[in-house]
Amino acid sequence: MTEEMLDEQTMDEITAEGEIDGQLKEKIVRALATVEDPELGIDIVNLGLVYGIEREKNGDTRVTMTLTAVGCPLAGMIVSLVKEALEDIQEVNNVEVDIIWDPPWTKERMSRTARIALGM
Repeated sequence: MTEEMLDEQTMDEITAEGEIDGQLKEKIVRALATVEDPELGIDIVNLGLVYGIEREKNGDTRVTMTLTAVGCPLAGMIVSLVKEALEDIQEVNNVEVDIIWDPPWTKERMSRTARIALGM
């Protein structure tokens, strides 16, 4: 699944706060869509794992997201992949990834594209 498969609803469900405009939000979300969940082979954006992006004036950026299951053994790897995906965006400096469990992830957060890919 590629980042070209993002629909407007998927993009709208991710909140953006701080020093971030629509164009930069789209650039960040498209970069995050290159990060695949290693177990499912679908990107974290279409899976509905990314909840929000916050950017400070100095470019420091926080990605708030969840995982499909508490205790995911690949959490550290996914966090590293998120940081790597954003490192080439000029407007983004230090990246912090906050993994949260509330609200919990459910299958309803997945995009139509992800559901089709998983045969749902």
